[in-house]
Amino acid sequence: MNKFVSVLLATTLLTGCVSAPSTTPSQTKIEATTLGLSAAPTPQIADDWWTAFGDPQLNALVEKALSGSPTLAAALARMREAQSELSATKTGTYPQASVDGQEVRERLSKNYIIPPPYGGTTTWIGTVQANLSWSLDVFGKEAAQVERARSTADAAALDATGARLALSGAVTQAYIALDRAYALVDVSDEAVKQRAGILELTRGRVKAGLDTNSARSQAEALLAMAREDLIAAQATRELAVHQIAALIGRGADAYDIQRPKLDAAALALPDTLPADLLARRADIAAARARIEAATAGRTAAHQAFYPDINLVGLAGFAALGLTSLLSTSSGQYGLGAAIHLPIFDAGKLRAQYAGATAQLDESVADYNAAVVGAVKQTADALTDLKATEEKAKQQRIALNSAEHGFNDATVRYRS
Repeated sequence: MNKFVSVLLATTLLTGCVSAPSTTPSQTKIEATTLGLSAAPTPQIADDWWTAFGDPQLNALVEKALSGSPTLAAALARMREAQSELSATKTGTYPQASVDGQEVRERLSKNYIIPPPYGGTTTWIGTVQANLSWSLDVFGKEAAQVERARSTADAAALDATGARLALSGAVTQAYIALDRAYALVDVSDEAVKQRAGILELTRGRVKAGLDTNSARSQAEALLAMAREDLIAAQATRELAVHQIAALIGRGADAYDIQRPKLDAAALALPDTLPADLLARRADIAAARARIEAATAGRTAAHQAFYPDINLVGLAGFAALGLTSLLSTSSGQYGLGAAIHLPIFDAGKLRAQYAGATAQLDESVADYNAAVVGAVKQTADALTDLKATEEKAKQQRIALNSAEHGFNDATVRYRS
């Protein structure tokens, strides 16, 4: 029988070892030096970067959005929650004191530890006691928990910064789209005027016998198409206004936004991806803070294998009956140390340590994904910027040629 029990116990232990989760990290953080970034510094950009466009209306809209955004409010609430958790965790490193008191009407057993005349009677039992405890944190578990809470609070604060940046960027982008929509309305309106003039000239040529009715029909069709483009441009302008109003948390009462007056060359951008890009982005910094929080959490989970040592003390009064509760003869006190050492917990501490390791791997993987995404986003933005500049050059050439051709055609039609 004993042999059977031994074999069963050994089999159980071996099964537990085989199925136990890993406590070794499997992810490695990406280093900036491996991403091909240049050594050039990132241009300094102010926190209120949108003011560089020199448009007071844009400044007012961004401020309204930042003061009334539910998304930003939620991020700020999470930041305050994390800061509160940090404060609560810090209190565990300081001495804790409390006062407890009770008065209970109780019948005492005649055959127990209290002899007659109290044994076998009903009386009041009262205690008033002050308690003191202080964790010495010999192995650093409390310090690791504080560091974890601090890094979590830092990450929450960086999330709030990122939300603020995303919201101000969305408002500014929508405002620039509104400015572009106004420009498209101008171009479409000018096209309508030009097509209307050509139609008038064509009708005169047809009346004079210099052109056919098909030419007049074609001119009328081109005018209708130009008017259609104007209607679409006006609708795009109105939609841009609606989007801005939604971003600032308003409705139809905010549709009176005037035409933007933007400085086109407001912000300086680098020609290549700088090395300090990863340090300047709030989302990257938040992901890095979460790695630090997960590392500290893993350390705390590891230190849980070691004993907890506390200093404890008590002082107060205890008595049978009400009259003698606070007398000097009822006083009691004590001072000593308490130790808690885990011996067998069926693998609970190891599972918690493995879970903390998995959280660290998850944080590292999230950081790596954020880094790769940030580099791609910035590279795409620089590519789009360069392509837009080149297209603008070609569009200016095409515009000049079109204007000369239109002027020549107008002179020819009038002749």
